[in-house]
Amino acid sequence: MPDTTPLPSNDSVQRVVAALQAAGHPHAPQMLDNSARTAQEAADALGITVGQIAKSIIFRRKSDGAAVLVVTSGDRRVDEKKVSALVGPIGRADADFVKEATGFTIGGVSPVGFIKPPVTLIDRELLRFEEIWAAAGHPHAVFRLKPQDLERLTGAPVADVVQAPKSQAS
Repeated sequence: MPDTTPLPSNDSVQRVVAALQAAGHPHAPQMLDNSARTAQEAADALGITVGQIAKSIIFRRKSDGAAVLVVTSGDRRVDEKKVSALVGPIGRADADFVKEATGFTIGGVSPVGFIKPPVTLIDRELLRFEEIWAAAGHPHAVFRLKPQDLERLTGAPVADVVQAPKSQAS
């Protein structure tokens, strides 16, 4: 579970703290003892299922270079064709683009607190859970929320943006 280690004072974590406070979110970011760069690492550290991790995946929209954020369940893979159908053609984003466009490094991309708000979509698969956890601007920082909080905090729509689980694929 999260510990009582003070949050780092870096800009990215402080932007997340400020965004959550401004929105009246009841759960402040917390630090983990171990890295949460991957959904599995975060789930292990929190003692929850990997699906309860809200992963933030950044793409680059081809038409205008805008950052596209897909907040997806940790046990799902983003279907780029589904995302493109909703926001226009997208391509992969490298680490430099992610940092420049969002102010976050890969492994700590939060769904809130961006330098410039991205185009955002929320994976409907997150609604399976009562409680989820998201990155808070640092590879060791996370915050707790309900899936519905993502809609309120980001203003983003919930959509079908993931590949069918292997057991359901035909």
